[in-house]
Amino acid sequence: MTRQPRTWIPTIALAVAVAGLSACGSGDAPDPEATPTDGPRSIFDKEGAGSKGSDAPEAVLPPLVTTLGFPDGTAELTEAALAELATVLDSPQMGQGGRIVLRGHSDSGGTDAANLAASLKRAEAVQAFLVENGVAESRIKVIAFGEQNPMEPNALPDGQPNEVGRAANRRVEITIETTRLEQDDAREPTLIETITKEQEEARAQSEVAGE
Repeated sequence: MTRQPRTWIPTIALAVAVAGLSACGSGDAPDPEATPTDGPRSIFDKEGAGSKGSDAPEAVLPPLVTTLGFPDGTAELTEAALAELATVLDSPQMGQGGRIVLRGHSDSGGTDAANLAASLKRAEAVQAFLVENGVAESRIKVIAFGEQNPMEPNALPDGQPNEVGRAANRRVEITIETTRLEQDDAREPTLIETITKEQEEARAQSEVAGE
């Protein structure tokens, strides 16, 4: 009797192998864990840092601007002025090391020379206070305007003195810039600059005395 070849054995083995592979892949693969950089990204992000990357520009500190008032005929710092100066000294702008500009003003209650001298004395009184409290004098620039730039009218429409307006005009405006001074800007004045300033101050004082 002739036996037929057993061709079904390889077929069964192949079927079992396929079934085993199917069983191994039937389970669901776990979802990948989210990472901090997942989500929408801007085309401008560096290395997928997201919209809140460390390259965001820092906030720019604005200059400090304030005004000090003065009584009539004096350069004495009032209690209100001293309180405002204490706030100025503690301000973040003061710690930036930038230039400090003091602009002195007066009312129109005297001659041009007298008003110019009064505005200078007021600005210098503020300068002296700042220096006494640790501010480098090289940072400070003093400018006297006299009665040239009033904030309010010095006279009423009928020509009478405007006492409220004149009080507002007797002032020193303080500006603290937030850009650090360069070495050339922070230098000490030259001898010629010092002599010129002293001559101008002496001339202003002599004109006041001659009135």
